[in-house]
Amino acid sequence: MVRAYPLAILIWHEIVNDMIGGVPVVVTFCPLCHAGLAFERTLDGTVHEFGVTGNLRFLDLVMYDRQTESWWQQATGEAIVGELTGSKLVFLPTQIVSIADFGAAYPGGEVLSRDTGVERPYGQNPYPGYDRANYRGFKYANEVDGRLAAKERVVTLDLDGEPLAIPYAELEVEGVIEVGSGPTLVIVVWRPGATSALEIDQIDRGRDVGATGVFVPVADGRRLTFRPANAGDAAMTDKETGSTWSVTGRALTGPLAGNQLAPVLHGDFFWFAWASFEPDTRIWGQAGASATP
Repeated sequence: MVRAYPLAILIWHEIVNDMIGGVPVVVTFCPLCHAGLAFERTLDGTVHEFGVTGNLRFLDLVMYDRQTESWWQQATGEAIVGELTGSKLVFLPTQIVSIADFGAAYPGGEVLSRDTGVERPYGQNPYPGYDRANYRGFKYANEVDGRLAAKERVVTLDLDGEPLAIPYAELEVEGVIEVGSGPTLVIVVWRPGATSALEIDQIDRGRDVGATGVFVPVADGRRLTFRPANAGDAAMTDKETGSTWSVTGRALTGPLAGNQLAPVLHGDFFWFAWASFEPDTRIWGQAGASATP
């Protein structure tokens, strides 16, 4: 079962408690950090239900569970206040992609309906202009890591125990990159087509900021290498078979059609937010961060 949760809805509610394939999950989106993350809701045998506290830490969403009223940091999945302090939720793989790319990869996939039982102006952005560097609606009290612009979008992942951030701007140029080596080798792909939910008043009219995905480059038992394929619904093509692949890691055409690359846990953040939690992050393309050719 594959499901999509439109940002047009999440930007207003920020949290969805759901069941996918019998697994209790919580899907979250922090507009101020541009972070869409999902977790398992079961902890030590208890299924928790989550809500929004209305508080922020480093401008990141602080959740609470209704069973113990402990507070949880969305960016880290860790309880920071209450009886469950120090406990951590299990992350689940997520992506922020366009509804068109989702539909092309998963024509039978389910999409959260706007019929939520709550009146909200779905499709409107309650934070128009937030994408701008000089937006004054929210003040960030901490010093911002100046290696990147504060609101540079980055893909973040753990690589051999070290945090790595890859700027969207670099991915847009490269299309597909490999990072890591040996058993920890992964590919990171970017494709145009996903609009910014935080630029102007109407979400679907925002500028194209693109979508990303991180995967293990193995399908049907063989190691694959990829190059960009900016035609039709495809984001990349593997050099070994010529099959085309979506930004969701699904083979669309060719000998490997129908295969799915294993997703790798990662995040999509504004740089200032990620660097607040992981200040020792290496940045791809800068000194100390490496990638395979």
